[in-house]
Amino acid sequence: MTEFTAYTIETAPEAARPIFEGVKGAFGFVPNLQSYMAESPELLAGYTALWDLFSKTTLTVHEQQVVYLTANFENECHYCMAGHTTLAKMQKMGDDVIAALRAGTELPDARLEALHRFTTLVVRDRGFVADADVDAFIAAGFTRRNVLEVILGAATKLMSNYTNHIVHTPLDAFMKGNEWTKPAA
Repeated sequence: MTEFTAYTIETAPEAARPIFEGVKGAFGFVPNLQSYMAESPELLAGYTALWDLFSKTTLTVHEQQVVYLTANFENECHYCMAGHTTLAKMQKMGDDVIAALRAGTELPDARLEALHRFTTLVVRDRGFVADADVDAFIAAGFTRRNVLEVILGAATKLMSNYTNHIVHTPLDAFMKGNEWTKPAA
Protein backbone atom coordinates (compact mmCIF):
# COMPACT_ATOMS: atom_id res chain seq x y z
CA MET A 1 0.00 0.00 0.00
CA THR A 2 1.31 3.43 -0.91
CA GLU A 3 1.84 5.62 2.14
CA PHE A 4 1.27 9.36 1.96
CA THR A 5 3.00 12.02 4.02
CA ALA A 6 1.28 14.25 6.53
CA TYR A 7 3.16 17.53 6.12
CA THR A 8 3.71 20.29 8.64
CA ILE A 9 4.27 23.96 7.91
CA GLU A 10 8.01 23.29 8.19
CA THR A 11 8.09 20.20 5.95
CA ALA A 12 5.45 21.11 3.36
CA PRO A 13 6.37 21.93 -0.22
CA GLU A 14 7.13 25.65 -0.52
CA ALA A 15 3.94 26.38 -2.50
CA ALA A 16 1.80 24.84 0.27
CA ARG A 17 3.27 26.85 3.14
CA PRO A 18 1.32 30.09 2.64
CA ILE A 19 -1.90 28.06 2.36
CA PHE A 20 -1.01 26.25 5.59
CA GLU A 21 -0.55 29.63 7.29
CA GLY A 22 -4.04 30.67 6.19
CA VAL A 23 -5.57 27.36 7.29
CA LYS A 24 -3.81 27.61 10.65
CA GLY A 25 -5.13 31.15 11.03
CA ALA A 26 -8.69 29.96 10.38
CA PHE A 27 -8.64 26.76 12.45
CA GLY A 28 -5.82 27.35 14.91
CA PHE A 29 -4.00 24.32 13.48
CA VAL A 30 -3.56 22.48 10.19
CA PRO A 31 -6.13 19.64 10.00
CA ASN A 32 -4.90 16.22 8.89
CA LEU A 33 -6.78 16.52 5.58
CA GLN A 34 -4.81 19.58 4.52
CA SER A 35 -1.56 18.10 5.83
CA TYR A 36 -1.96 15.25 3.34
CA MET A 37 -3.26 17.47 0.52
CA ALA A 38 -0.02 19.45 0.69
CA GLU A 39 1.67 16.69 -1.33
CA SER A 40 -0.03 18.49 -4.22
CA PRO A 41 -0.03 22.23 -3.48
CA GLU A 42 -2.43 22.61 -6.40
CA LEU A 43 -4.98 20.26 -4.81
CA LEU A 44 -4.58 22.07 -1.50
CA ALA A 45 -5.02 25.46 -3.20
CA GLY A 46 -8.04 24.25 -5.18
CA TYR A 47 -9.73 22.78 -2.13
CA THR A 48 -9.06 25.89 -0.07
CA ALA A 49 -10.40 28.14 -2.83
CA LEU A 50 -13.58 26.09 -3.25
CA TRP A 51 -14.11 25.95 0.53
CA ASP A 52 -13.80 29.74 0.71
CA LEU A 53 -16.10 30.28 -2.27
CA PHE A 54 -18.78 27.93 -0.92
CA SER A 55 -18.76 29.81 2.38
CA LYS A 56 -19.72 32.96 0.42
CA THR A 57 -22.77 31.45 -1.30
CA THR A 58 -26.33 32.54 -0.57
CA LEU A 59 -26.91 29.31 1.36
CA THR A 60 -26.97 29.78 5.15
CA VAL A 61 -24.25 28.15 7.27
CA HIS A 62 -26.71 25.39 8.24
CA GLU A 63 -27.68 24.86 4.60
CA GLN A 64 -23.99 24.65 3.69
CA GLN A 65 -23.52 21.96 6.34
CA VAL A 66 -26.51 20.06 4.93
CA VAL A 67 -24.79 20.03 1.52
CA TYR A 68 -21.46 19.00 3.01
CA LEU A 69 -22.83 16.32 5.34
CA THR A 70 -25.05 14.90 2.59
CA ALA A 71 -22.10 14.64 0.19
CA ASN A 72 -19.98 13.09 2.95
CA PHE A 73 -22.73 10.51 3.57
CA GLU A 74 -23.12 9.65 -0.11
CA ASN A 75 -19.35 9.45 -0.62
CA GLU A 76 -19.00 7.50 2.65
CA CYS A 77 -16.27 9.74 4.04
CA HIS A 78 -15.56 8.91 7.68
CA TYR A 79 -13.15 11.82 8.14
CA CYS A 80 -15.36 14.56 6.69
CA MET A 81 -18.52 13.24 8.34
CA ALA A 82 -16.82 13.46 11.74
CA GLY A 83 -15.38 16.89 10.96
CA HIS A 84 -18.59 18.41 9.64
CA THR A 85 -20.61 16.92 12.48
CA THR A 86 -18.31 18.83 14.82
CA LEU A 87 -18.62 22.02 12.75
CA ALA A 88 -22.43 21.70 12.55
CA LYS A 89 -22.61 21.38 16.34
CA MET A 90 -20.37 24.44 16.71
CA GLN A 91 -22.80 26.31 14.43
CA LYS A 92 -25.72 25.27 16.69
CA MET A 93 -27.42 23.09 14.09
CA GLY A 94 -30.18 21.01 15.67
CA ASP A 95 -29.13 17.64 17.02
CA ASP A 96 -32.13 16.06 15.27
CA VAL A 97 -30.99 17.43 11.91
CA ILE A 98 -27.41 16.26 12.46
CA ALA A 99 -28.60 12.79 13.52
CA ALA A 100 -30.77 12.47 10.40
CA LEU A 101 -27.90 13.56 8.14
CA ARG A 102 -25.57 11.02 9.77
CA ALA A 103 -28.22 8.29 9.40
CA GLY A 104 -29.18 9.21 5.83
CA THR A 105 -32.81 9.64 6.84
CA GLU A 106 -35.39 12.34 6.24
CA LEU A 107 -34.67 15.65 7.95
CA PRO A 108 -37.25 17.08 10.38
CA ASP A 109 -37.22 20.47 8.63
CA ALA A 110 -39.02 20.57 5.23
CA ARG A 111 -36.73 23.19 3.67
CA LEU A 112 -33.55 21.44 4.79
CA GLU A 113 -35.01 18.11 3.64
CA ALA A 114 -35.54 19.56 0.15
CA LEU A 115 -31.88 20.61 0.11
CA HIS A 116 -30.80 17.22 1.46
CA ARG A 117 -32.81 15.37 -1.18
CA PHE A 118 -31.53 17.55 -4.02
CA THR A 119 -27.91 17.27 -2.86
CA THR A 120 -28.30 13.49 -2.58
CA LEU A 121 -29.46 13.37 -6.21
CA VAL A 122 -26.61 15.62 -7.40
CA VAL A 123 -23.97 13.47 -5.72
CA ARG A 124 -25.50 10.03 -6.20
CA ASP A 125 -26.42 10.64 -9.86
CA ARG A 126 -23.25 12.63 -10.67
CA GLY A 127 -25.24 15.67 -11.77
CA PHE A 128 -27.79 13.83 -13.91
CA VAL A 129 -30.72 15.23 -11.95
CA ALA A 130 -34.14 15.09 -13.58
CA ASP A 131 -35.77 18.40 -14.50
CA ALA A 132 -38.69 17.53 -12.20
CA ASP A 133 -36.29 17.22 -9.26
CA VAL A 134 -34.69 20.58 -10.05
CA ASP A 135 -38.18 22.09 -10.28
CA ALA A 136 -39.16 20.51 -6.92
CA PHE A 137 -36.03 21.98 -5.29
CA ILE A 138 -36.90 25.44 -6.59
CA ALA A 139 -40.56 25.00 -5.58
CA ALA A 140 -39.31 24.32 -2.02
CA GLY A 141 -38.06 27.91 -1.87
CA PHE A 142 -34.59 27.63 -3.39
CA THR A 143 -33.30 29.44 -6.48
CA ARG A 144 -31.53 28.59 -9.70
CA ARG A 145 -28.44 30.08 -8.07
CA ASN A 146 -28.83 27.62 -5.18
CA VAL A 147 -28.94 24.75 -7.69
CA LEU A 148 -25.49 25.75 -8.90
CA GLU A 149 -24.22 26.45 -5.38
CA VAL A 150 -25.03 22.86 -4.42
CA ILE A 151 -22.77 21.76 -7.28
CA LEU A 152 -19.97 23.92 -5.82
CA GLY A 153 -20.43 22.33 -2.38
CA ALA A 154 -20.50 18.83 -3.86
CA ALA A 155 -17.31 19.56 -5.84
CA THR A 156 -15.58 20.78 -2.68
CA LYS A 157 -16.47 17.55 -0.90
CA LEU A 158 -15.45 15.40 -3.85
CA MET A 159 -11.90 16.72 -3.46
CA SER A 160 -11.73 16.10 0.28
CA ASN A 161 -13.72 12.84 0.36
CA TYR A 162 -11.67 11.22 -2.39
CA THR A 163 -8.40 12.41 -0.85
CA ASN A 164 -9.40 10.89 2.49
CA HIS A 165 -10.31 7.57 0.86
CA ILE A 166 -6.97 7.30 -0.92
CA VAL A 167 -4.62 8.56 1.81
CA HIS A 168 -6.58 7.09 4.77
CA THR A 169 -6.60 10.37 6.69
CA PRO A 170 -6.75 9.82 10.46
CA LEU A 171 -9.31 11.82 12.44
CA ASP A 172 -8.18 15.00 14.18
CA ALA A 173 -8.50 15.30 17.97
CA PHE A 174 -11.30 17.90 17.64
CA MET A 175 -13.52 15.26 16.01
CA LYS A 176 -13.49 12.98 19.08
CA GLY A 177 -16.97 11.74 19.87
CA ASN A 178 -18.20 12.30 16.31
CA GLU A 179 -16.71 9.22 14.68
CA TRP A 180 -18.93 7.77 11.95
CA THR A 181 -19.52 4.65 9.91
CA LYS A 182 -22.17 4.65 7.21
CA PRO A 183 -25.22 2.75 8.44
CA ALA A 184 -26.17 -0.43 6.61
CA ALA A 185 -28.90 0.08 4.02
